[in-house]
Amino acid sequence: MATKKKPTISKVHSSGAGIGPWLGIAFLVVLVDQLTKITVQKTFSYGETLPITSFFNLVLVYNPGAAFSFLGDQGGWQRWFFTAIAVGAIGFILYLLKRHAGQRLFCWALALILGGAVGNVIDRVAYGHVVDFLDFYWRGWGHFPAFNVADIGISVGAFLFIVDELRRVNKH
Repeated sequence: MATKKKPTISKVHSSGAGIGPWLGIAFLVVLVDQLTKITVQKTFSYGETLPITSFFNLVLVYNPGAAFSFLGDQGGWQRWFFTAIAVGAIGFILYLLKRHAGQRLFCWALALILGGAVGNVIDRVAYGHVVDFLDFYWRGWGHFPAFNVADIGISVGAFLFIVDELRRVNKH
């Protein structure tokens, strides 16, 4: 008589964690990013500024380049160049999330970076530039380049990635 094999449950690298929660975090970053950008674009005209505090304004500006408007003054080729780089990064992040889904801090970092990358890719594809609107400044020092929620996700994610790596190095 043949014995029945018990079905096995596949685990993601023995952690039991899946990629779903990390994609949910990334989705929330994209959602908040796109909703804030749509709101600012419907409320402000290009270059319009609304002072909020003595060091912060809301302003509608466009960035056709990368961080700090890098290559922003080029003829338009950079739109697709930065989109291609971001799409490659998104694919690599998805691979890393799937492979390391149980590593919480590492995946938090990746999920935030993923959400930010997707949010800015949506802008590049839809508008040909990234929509920025958060303007911080210090009297006597000037304005920091305007940024958006996607940029915050990328920056916080990069910070968490560094913290995670430092923790990993200090364990050895």
